[in-house]
Amino acid sequence: MSNEAFARHLGVAVRTVASWHAKPDVKPRQEMQDLLDTAFDRASSSAKARFKRLIEPETDEAARSDASGEQAQALRVAIAVVVDGSQVLMVCRRGEDGGGISWQFPAGMVKPGVAPEAVAIRETLAETGVHCAIVCKLGSRLHPITHVQAEYLLCEYLTGEARNMDVLENVNVAWVEKAELTRFIPADRIFPPILEALEVSE
Repeated sequence: MSNEAFARHLGVAVRTVASWHAKPDVKPRQEMQDLLDTAFDRASSSAKARFKRLIEPETDEAARSDASGEQAQALRVAIAVVVDGSQVLMVCRRGEDGGGISWQFPAGMVKPGVAPEAVAIRETLAETGVHCAIVCKLGSRLHPITHVQAEYLLCEYLTGEARNMDVLENVNVAWVEKAELTRFIPADRIFPPILEALEVSE
């Protein structure tokens, strides 16, 4: 985003964003850091992956370790595969440049110390208005597109009307018939255990 667009996104003055570019070593105030953390949490998986690649070249093994010598945690996302009978919940994300769309499952960034299960439930509600419960873990993999570690969780629908609760990031929210899933996401991009759990043929 431009300085102006990012300032609008955060709800802060343009000069504040400009000052971060001018003085990148300055540490933001706690309330501003909380705002930035929230913006990062709400960003798409691909934006988070690009952010990681931007900071990675300047990060060596020593910088990855904190003062206690513990290794920093790699970026992880929790992906909720929410099922209600013959249907599965999907979100339609906007392209990073405002153009183009892609259908995905609800997902959210997993912060250190937070369980992927909690993130999957929370982000599904935040994005779609749907309450769900974890059924089981489907496994994990390095996402083939975003290259972020993805944790997949099969969830069951509890209550709530599916609607687009995040108009900045998503275009639409919809229940899709399991049999129609591969019309929304190519089969070769879907984690195989998801297809098995939904009994969808490739």
